[in-house]
Amino acid sequence: MPSQCTEVQVRPGAAGDLDALTDIYNHYVRETPITFDTVAFTPEERRPWLLSHPEDGPHRLMVAVDTDSQRILGYATSSAFRPKPAYGTSVEVTAYLAPDAGGRGVGTLLYEALFEALAGEDVHRAYAGIAQPNEASARLHARFGFRYVGTYREVGRKFGRYWDVAWYEKEL
Repeated sequence: MPSQCTEVQVRPGAAGDLDALTDIYNHYVRETPITFDTVAFTPEERRPWLLSHPEDGPHRLMVAVDTDSQRILGYATSSAFRPKPAYGTSVEVTAYLAPDAGGRGVGTLLYEALFEALAGEDVHRAYAGIAQPNEASARLHARFGFRYVGTYREVGRKFGRYWDVAWYEKEL
């Protein structure tokens, strides 16, 4: 059984993290249906995404770092749910871990820090869309009080097949 993370620091993301964050995300782009992006990104292509998550406000980027090696183990974000103004108090949250960082509590640490950072913000609801199947993500979101609200059936096509996305929400 993997050990619980004890040597991890969670902090806001910074410009110097961009290469490592892009590498983590690109793993999921290339290898999994967890994201519906289908082409890997360069760090420069991901820069606008990074810049859309400042250290304050409702759209945050939290990064987990191994304190011994300083390697980034994963990240969690809160982002705009939809672009229309009335959705401004809703965010979509997500977490991505380095492929070898799962099962060690990193996702839990990231979400604890993210929701703590959002506590003082004007945010009413958090939403998470989870491509199916993804039991680890469903468990993480349940641990933080998200409740299942429905599934978009065969909403994304990747790797030559269609994938469902289950939606979860949490009152903040």
